[in-house]
Amino acid sequence: MNNPTPAPADIRAFRRKLAKNDPILAGLIRAAGKYDVVPAPTHTPFHALARAIAHQQLNGTAAESIFGRFVALYPAKEAAEGLLEAELVLETPDEKLRSVGLSFAKIASIKDLARKTLDGTVPPYEILHTLDNEQIVERLTQVRGIGRWTVEMLLMFRLGRPDVLPVDDFGVCNGFRLAYGLRGMPTARALAEFGERWAPYRSIAAWYLWRAVDLHKAGKLPAPKTKTRIKLVKKKRKAAKVGVKRARAKARRPRPHRRKKK
Repeated sequence: MNNPTPAPADIRAFRRKLAKNDPILAGLIRAAGKYDVVPAPTHTPFHALARAIAHQQLNGTAAESIFGRFVALYPAKEAAEGLLEAELVLETPDEKLRSVGLSFAKIASIKDLARKTLDGTVPPYEILHTLDNEQIVERLTQVRGIGRWTVEMLLMFRLGRPDVLPVDDFGVCNGFRLAYGLRGMPTARALAEFGERWAPYRSIAAWYLWRAVDLHKAGKLPAPKTKTRIKLVKKKRKAAKVGVKRARAKARRPRPHRRKKK
């Protein structure tokens, strides 16, 4: 198995390492407490990814309601055990899937997922566990509607991979901004480079950056004792652009004709 879930002793060693090379994250870990993520590969990859597609661009409650109705379309045994079958889903008319609240775009994505599950592009967990992170990303992102972030969540919370840093995740970036006292969001590339010091446990670092947002809301986030230099996302100067446009528009206006004084 590639990149197994870290043991408690490994996490303790990681924290000792951080005390030397990243005291800010070490302080965040002390404030947030125990890392308690337990991987839950309770469903097939097909089921887990279909659920991820159903959740796209919807809040959790609405998405769960739609996905629950979707699963309920199939035999009780499979629905109860969460064993969505790619063959059954592929045979279901689009109109029936639309009736439970899935958009046509999501239906197309889920059916593409079903086809790629049947042809082996999306393998079962037994095979996924033998592949490294980038191999899994490369295979699963071939599915319509599945991007890198979705695969990274699968790697972290289903496969228990300890060294995944989702640099495009808003919560991770915002947590980094808050924990490190930055004036703006770090760029994805800069965060990836900074996060190399957290290897081989970048998933753990990401989880604590999510906790930083919660601690900030509760007023319990430790203030950083040192400054961090990192490239930030440039803010769009909307006001300046509006000012320039107005000035140009004013310059193009025809001037009123003035009569000469007699």
